[in-house]
Amino acid sequence: MSKKTTPTSADRRRRAACLQITSSPEPVARRGAEAPASSRRFGERSRSLGKQSSKKKRRSDRSAETAEIIAFAGAKFTAARALPPIEPLTPTQGAYLAALRSSPQVVVVGPAGTGKTWIAATYAADLYRTRKIERIILTRPNVPCGRTLGFFPGSLNDKFAPWAAPVIEAIKERIGKAAFDIALKNGDIELVPFEVMRGRSWKDAFVLLDEAQNATPAEMKTFLTRVGENCITVVDGDVGQCDLPAESGLRTVIDLIRTKDLPVPVIEFTRDDIVRSDACAMWVDAFEGVET
Repeated sequence: MSKKTTPTSADRRRRAACLQITSSPEPVARRGAEAPASSRRFGERSRSLGKQSSKKKRRSDRSAETAEIIAFAGAKFTAARALPPIEPLTPTQGAYLAALRSSPQVVVVGPAGTGKTWIAATYAADLYRTRKIERIILTRPNVPCGRTLGFFPGSLNDKFAPWAAPVIEAIKERIGKAAFDIALKNGDIELVPFEVMRGRSWKDAFVLLDEAQNATPAEMKTFLTRVGENCITVVDGDVGQCDLPAESGLRTVIDLIRTKDLPVPVIEFTRDDIVRSDACAMWVDAFEGVET
């Protein structure tokens, strides 16, 4: 039987040193902690790069959208948008354009598809684009064609924009969407419902009342007495499409012009002036005399 030897103090010191060298958990724990931290840093950097890329794209989009706005502040806008002049497609359209150029107030009536609204909106856009007027005022009676969908949400412009969509689109075609948006934001283009018109007045502006057949005589009086100095006023509509249960204010205005011999040209379009499409002309004819 072997004799058990008692370890000396030197043996104990050597064993303790070996344990410290081979068994220390700190490096392993440190490496384990470093791995998740590295992953987190990689993920954070990836997200940061993604955000930077998104910001660059948004800046690029904004630059593209506002290029016209920047140019609109100077003469380059006019040169860049040197669009061809409005060309009349019918003799009545020619008379309409001549009246716009020579008279501060014009009343125009006729069936759908004759260019009543498009010519007025495009002419207004050209005057604004070439700095001959300072503002464009758009209005129309809030009388729906058919059953209503209820109240539209949003700001006053948001609520009124669907009613003025044909005019808005014509202006955007002429000056560009970006320039239109900034003009609307700055108040250079204003959408004014009849409900907020009382007490207002305008000057140095092109004022367009669309779908005037749906305005009452009292509303027509309110509108026509808002117009101030250096304004061009266009009243357009179709007395055959009146959605009012009572007398149309547009018809009243035309009667006043004729009976009192007022210096306001009245341009009358007929079925022969329809330029929208053959289908439009066909249905205008079909509904002639039908109570709608």
